Amino acid sequence: MAERFPGLLLAAGRLGSGSDVLGLDDAVSRDHDWGLRLSLFVPADAVEEVDRELEQRLPDAFRGLPVRFAFTGATESQHHVEVSSVGEFADARLGFDPREGMSVTDWLSVSGQAALELTAGPVFVDATGELSAVRGALRWYPDDVWRYVLACDWIRIEQELPLMGRAADVGDDLGSRVIAARLAQTIMHLAFLLERRWPPYAKWFGSLFRTLACADEVQSSLHGALRAGNGADRQRGIAAALEELNRHQTEIGLSDVHQATVPFWDRPYVHPHPAIVAQLLDAVVEEEVRRLPRGRGSVEQRTDNVDVLVDAGARRAAVALKPCTE
Repeated sequence: MAERFPGLLLAAGRLGSGSDVLGLDDAVSRDHDWGLRLSLFVPADAVEEVDRELEQRLPDAFRGLPVRFAFTGATESQHHVEVSSVGEFADARLGFDPREGMSVTDWLSVSGQAALELTAGPVFVDATGELSAVRGALRWYPDDVWRYVLACDWIRIEQELPLMGRAADVGDDLGSRVIAARLAQTIMHLAFLLERRWPPYAKWFGSLFRTLACADEVQSSLHGALRAGNGADRQRGIAAALEELNRHQTEIGLSDVHQATVPFWDRPYVHPHPAIVAQLLDAVVEEEVRRLPRGRGSVEQRTDNVDVLVDAGARRAAVALKPCTE
């Protein structure tokens, strides 16, 4: 680049999809779509010329590693230095450029994986600071949106926790286990949110969960719940995990409730203390966030459909709902 385009201001790193972006690739990762890859950012009017030059000059391999290879479904080998402008790269993954400011709807349309594709990988050079500006804009939710999505996870848990024990008590062990698994996933998602970490897609969800500060205690409780042979033990495991997360939430000043779960009517079941959600939502100041529908949350709280979550336009459509006025 220095030889052919002297003076061209650029940024380079390894961003986008791929296990290597998250630092989680291993020997198995080499069985397909594997080789030397780079994200190269140049001004929009230079993209085509730079890409043509790389196509002509890059070798087939470098230091014994493939430079040109075919992706799954393709038959022709090509280099995988992805040339783009910073704005185009961000727009392809988000449906907007976060440097221009982000609305509440924009924030709700961002999946954890989409954010990680822009923020997780290494940056080797950023001559203009544009790439760093995008990454900085996606560092984390604004406080009010953060409280809203936290409340939505607690609401989801509130809706299903009593059902787990009830299903077990009527002899539906499989149904109870399915509910326990759903609760475990929501609790893990809540843990990411509380630690201000973007959660990845399903393959690496548990792997990155293990890097959270709360992981040891929470995952021990969740393992107990998922392995339990009866509803009561499942409930104890889920409740213990919630106590740990509620303790952390209290410590960082987001709520002041010292008991995560309380009895559910006169039945032998528990559910989250109602004050947890109430305190989170009552602390929201921005009127637009206060008007958001209760419990619907971000796009990844609304759906786990892969075809929606990998499509920025579909994600934005999924959250483009009129807020409640009640």
